[in-house]
Amino acid sequence: MRYRNVFIAEDEPLAREVLRDSIYTHAGLRLIGEAADGATALSQINALRPDIVFMDIQMPEMTGVEVLSRLDYAPDIVFTTAYDRYAVAAFELNAVDYLLKPFTRARFDAAVARLMEYSRSDNEVSIDLGQVMTRTPHQLKRIFVRDRGQIFALALDEIEYIKTDSKYTAIVARGQTFLVRAGIIEIEAQLDLTRFFRVHRSALINLDFIDSMKTDDRSKLVIRMRDGSSLTASRETAKVLRDMAF
Repeated sequence: MRYRNVFIAEDEPLAREVLRDSIYTHAGLRLIGEAADGATALSQINALRPDIVFMDIQMPEMTGVEVLSRLDYAPDIVFTTAYDRYAVAAFELNAVDYLLKPFTRARFDAAVARLMEYSRSDNEVSIDLGQVMTRTPHQLKRIFVRDRGQIFALALDEIEYIKTDSKYTAIVARGQTFLVRAGIIEIEAQLDLTRFFRVHRSALINLDFIDSMKTDDRSKLVIRMRDGSSLTASRETAKVLRDMAF
């Protein structure tokens, strides 16, 4: 078996322990080093040259983004952070995946699956999330969803937003709502997060379908979608969206 060497750059001891334990469950991964600050991470990654780096974004001395910009080669990067406002930046930097802490083992496993297929040259793979998803290593092309006894093919461009509650996840596309049992985190792991944006814990929006945004009388940012529905952004997400505006 060919191992893929892994490095952890994370300043929180508990988070390092969770990542370490998760890595040990995968036979194809071999942990070769850890760092608790950005400067140490930079020197150790350049010296050890791991295949994969799980990189926290906020670290002492140097951020994960700064470390990535100064590396002398390009390992596969999975950013880890407690703040969802960095998702767009992470994918603009060609990160393979983005883990929002605290993440589940299933979410970690999904990231590893993406890492493994990212390393191959396959043009398409299929993944079963209770539905079939066909995608490239970089971006989902379409999803097949089971709803009310039928299977519907939805192109990424057709999906307007995704909402979840305790029982179902609703995918809004083509002016219809499709109910699936896959969790929003599972679906998010397969999406192009330069296009889809987590506005709060229970909703993802396709940025192409935003009509307008307005601050309400409680100083919350309300996003109006083209279909007339409204979603309220979290405080962190609202700041990112406001910063996008010229």
